[in-house]
Amino acid sequence: MSAGGDPSPPPFEWGRMLLGDFEPLFLLEVAVRTGLMFLWLLLLLRLTGKRGLAQLSPLELAIVIGLGSAAGDPMFYAEVPLLHGMLVLAIVVGFQRLLAWLIIHSEAVETFVEGVPVELVRDGVMQLRGLERANISREDLFERLRPAGVRQLGQVQRAYFEQDGNISVFCREERGAPAGLPVVPPWDLEPPTPLPQDHEGLAACLICGRVQELGEGQPRTCGCGAALWTRAVTDPLADEPAGA
Repeated sequence: MSAGGDPSPPPFEWGRMLLGDFEPLFLLEVAVRTGLMFLWLLLLLRLTGKRGLAQLSPLELAIVIGLGSAAGDPMFYAEVPLLHGMLVLAIVVGFQRLLAWLIIHSEAVETFVEGVPVELVRDGVMQLRGLERANISREDLFERLRPAGVRQLGQVQRAYFEQDGNISVFCREERGAPAGLPVVPPWDLEPPTPLPQDHEGLAACLICGRVQELGEGQPRTCGCGAALWTRAVTDPLADEPAGA
């Protein structure tokens, strides 16, 4: 007996297991429901941004979620017919194959599903609009740069936020790297020291990392609009900063 007093269905009734209490035409409705929900899920994953995808594309993550849900419900719930779950699995895999084919043959579909790389750093200067598009803070960027051996932004020629959520870093030769904004030590542990208003010498903008000479007759406002500076260094872990 069930908790509500209704008799439990007899086990191993293949008609109930495969179709439940629904008409066979309901399978068509299941197919339509699956298609709409899969496309909606793909759109929502696309809007969440690449940062949260954990190296999976939106399509791959949608496939994982769709397959997991479709396979799990018929396993646990007697009221979910097996045939419905099997149909959902087949449709999800079919959508994946179709979208994979469209991604190969259509640039527009590839851009919508996979997104495009975003430039985060160019010649030692952070691209603030790129950081905003990628939903990445300066501290997040620095955290990703440090494992690549970057100590200061002057070492970085280009950094791209890729479609899979990784950051590709292209560095200059260590000896030829100009001074830049330090990213080591982490700012949470040792924040960079702001320079006084009367400082003269090479300085790096604390907002975008642009390096310029400060002195009499020189503008003290960076191209990004900020007026917050710290010393530009070639090696923040060395004793003597550049321009000291």
